[in-house]
Amino acid sequence: MKIVDIREAVVSISSPIRNSFIDFSKMTASVVAVVTDQVKDGKPVVGYGFNSNGRYAASGLLNERFLPRLREANPESLIRDDGTNLDPHKIWATMMVNEKPGGHGERSVAVGVVDMAVWDAVAKINGVPLYKHLADTYGDGTHDDSVFVYAAGGYYYPGKDDTQLQDEMRRYRAMGYEVVKMKIGGAPLDEDIRRIEAVLEVVGEGKYLAVDANGRFDLETALAYGEAMKPYNLFWYEEAGDPLDYHIQNELSKIYPGPMATGENLFSHQDARNLARYGGMRPDRDWLQFDCALSYGLVEYMRTLEAIGKEGFSNRNCVPHGGHQLSLNIAAGLKLGGNESYPEVFKPFCGFADGIKVENGRVGLPDAPGIGFEQNSALIKAMRDATNT
Repeated sequence: MKIVDIREAVVSISSPIRNSFIDFSKMTASVVAVVTDQVKDGKPVVGYGFNSNGRYAASGLLNERFLPRLREANPESLIRDDGTNLDPHKIWATMMVNEKPGGHGERSVAVGVVDMAVWDAVAKINGVPLYKHLADTYGDGTHDDSVFVYAAGGYYYPGKDDTQLQDEMRRYRAMGYEVVKMKIGGAPLDEDIRRIEAVLEVVGEGKYLAVDANGRFDLETALAYGEAMKPYNLFWYEEAGDPLDYHIQNELSKIYPGPMATGENLFSHQDARNLARYGGMRPDRDWLQFDCALSYGLVEYMRTLEAIGKEGFSNRNCVPHGGHQLSLNIAAGLKLGGNESYPEVFKPFCGFADGIKVENGRVGLPDAPGIGFEQNSALIKAMRDATNT
């Protein structure tokens, strides 16, 4: 039992869309393949991983620090004590050797990419879907059969008017999504309010619409938007201010009674705990969006769930950012509140298993070993082509 090769590649996920802070014209992602000496159906078991959108490829960090550490490690130090499988926790610890505490930024992306591939390989070696492995190993042996998903879109786009925004949301509803999300903060307040009202004409009620400011606002603007959006009773108001400015989030909670959401740009269990303690987030209504693929992977994500649990939040408060199948497996296996979905952007690094449709705002899971990438034909082809596996 050992890792025989680790391959890394950079892929483009560029798009002309933008949110309030960045455009995606030069966006990239890292893809990693962890090749093992185990054979299933006559082929080596390969685990795949990639990082979520919004953070660029981490190839420099991967090739300078984290992959060399794994390649130089004693192969036996990376497997379970009983020798039956890879050990994600030992692999994680090996990657983080000689790393100082703090500074949870882009290195968390690099580690998260490898971690995703390791968990894919572990579940494949066990011959079970990852969500079942997680439920059996870290849960109570049961998992959710389907997961709540919302359609993330509503980006700013050159020449996109309110009619086109409405048409986009109609497509999402026709796909089976109930809750849709749109961007705000990239236009003046009065224009964004007009856009919100245009979408509400399509979805009918505020409980079916989430809005996302992508951390754009200062305190005054965050509060102004909060006051203006109160009457709509939205599904959530997401990431009003800088992700580390817990003061803005705390002050917003004092004037905005509706659900808030944030956390996609926090990359450690320590940051998550600080948000829970000092960010004014309310366990009875608010949502936490930590993205395991960007925040050191599933090994750290389980520490994050433990940390927020001690602050009064449950797994059901968590709806991860990223719209990928790793978070879908985690959501089902560890019983989170749901998962993001990107029906029309960041292809092919989006979407779920082929042939499994969204129904009444929920999506089912493939009965395939690992994360299930092989059931997403466009995605698995892109990863195999990129890593030559």
